[in-house]
Amino acid sequence: MSDFKQLPTIADAERSVLVEQLLGQIEYLLEENRRQAESIQQMRDEIAVLKGQKAKPKFKPSGMETETEPDSDPDGRDDEDEDGDSGDGDGTNRKPRKRPGSSKRSKTEQLEIHETIKVAPTVPIPEHSRFKGYRDFIVQDVRIQAHNTCYRREVWETPDGALLLGELPASLNGGHFGPELRRYALYQHHHCHVTQPLLHEQLREWDIDISVGQIDALLSGNNDEFLAEKDQLLVTGLEVSRFITVDDSGARHQGNNGYVTQIGNDWFAWFASTGSKSRINFLQLLHAGHITYSLNEHALSYLQEEHLPKEALRRLQAHTHATIAEVRCWEEHLDALGIDVERHRRIATEGALLGGLIDKGFSPELVIVSDGAGQFAILLHALCWVHAERLVHKLIPLNERHRQDQERVRSEIWDLYADLKAYQRDPDPTLAPALEARYDAIFTQRTSFATLNQLLKRLHAHKQKLLLVLKRPDIVLHTNGSEGDIRGHVKWRKISGGTRSDLGKRCRDGFASLKKTCRKLGISFWNYLGDRIEQHGQIPPLPDIIRERAAAARGP
Repeated sequence: MSDFKQLPTIADAERSVLVEQLLGQIEYLLEENRRQAESIQQMRDEIAVLKGQKAKPKFKPSGMETETEPDSDPDGRDDEDEDGDSGDGDGTNRKPRKRPGSSKRSKTEQLEIHETIKVAPTVPIPEHSRFKGYRDFIVQDVRIQAHNTCYRREVWETPDGALLLGELPASLNGGHFGPELRRYALYQHHHCHVTQPLLHEQLREWDIDISVGQIDALLSGNNDEFLAEKDQLLVTGLEVSRFITVDDSGARHQGNNGYVTQIGNDWFAWFASTGSKSRINFLQLLHAGHITYSLNEHALSYLQEEHLPKEALRRLQAHTHATIAEVRCWEEHLDALGIDVERHRRIATEGALLGGLIDKGFSPELVIVSDGAGQFAILLHALCWVHAERLVHKLIPLNERHRQDQERVRSEIWDLYADLKAYQRDPDPTLAPALEARYDAIFTQRTSFATLNQLLKRLHAHKQKLLLVLKRPDIVLHTNGSEGDIRGHVKWRKISGGTRSDLGKRCRDGFASLKKTCRKLGISFWNYLGDRIEQHGQIPPLPDIIRERAAAARGP
């Protein structure tokens, strides 16, 4: 998470070419320093383990989110998510626990019975015994075996010599592997994280005559419709949502380090892997594959907020109605305007991308909730409370007095957070001033712990972003949803090591998006794959379901 560091504001009059160049270098070095620090700490931990020492302690989640829920579990236990990890404390995936002795439905009463076998007693039945019916005992099992079908295609010769051939089912796509096998392979690979070599070994053990190349074709081929539906998830999600949460993590591609970005909310999840996690990259992702640059009023306002020098701003203002649809053309446009300072080009590009988004219907009122990473700080930007409190939680006190101050401050933050959640559920604008005053009191106090004081000061500078919920109670207070979504992606990265082809990367991101979205919408991913592969049409397009959910949430 970002530690909320910001460069000082420099007046336009003091922004010489040299100052601008130095600011650009500082920004680059800060980011590079952060990345190197993470890498160094990882290597230190590995060395410590090799020496038989302990690595740097990993702090458990503070539990602020779960423990501030009105119905939080008193024993503090959390159910595990779909990937086997306990969540970050959002409490949203909890399953109600039945108390001992409570009524429970029969586990088997809804099961479809495929076979019935009558079982008689093994001992001789005494004479004059009366038959009293049956006592059912249900056994669930699966049958996994090869099922090979020979399609005997009729061949007819017409009077004019033409040949007519029996047509194969459309679900085969002309291939020699059936839809159920493809469905199984996609499910195992993308949902269960089974690697291609293991999947190949498994199918061969079941007497499926399939090669490594054919496995790859099953997973990567004929996925255009899946990937097109994935792309529409983002377009629709941004169109109907009042807020989104975002997060990113590392992702290797072709042996190089890169990043995966997650965008989503309660209705959808969307992933994209790129080589950068800059603000330009984030804005390009929001364009959903159709990038446009526009110098409208929103773009110009952004340029002014980012302190673009007046001369560069004046040159851009002369082309306020320009809309450019290609990256190369935009770069040439900046060259023609004589904007050649790297920082100036970056700011101009960010503003034009933002303007292009809004021209295409992107709502300026959409709130982006993040962990504080700078690339997400556009338009209405809210910060995650769980991440902010985690910074306090991770501080290492030097003495007992420090520890007491730390625990007291954490308790105050928890209490305020619980009241903000109550406000969110039942907004009352008359309560907002008192909540703001409590925020100021917590984050401007002086303790005996100097490091804690510095952290509180930094957090207080972000008051507007942490208290945006007072103006927008429709947003969430944390990014737990994004962190939960991206966790599966991280596990898959650890298992596979990364992707090797561009198509493989698109498929990984595509099916991760579809899988997570299905889960959010209450749709079985297994059933979804079967519906799409066999073209049943029983499950509507996921973007249509998202629109329905959004309309229902808005009410009449």
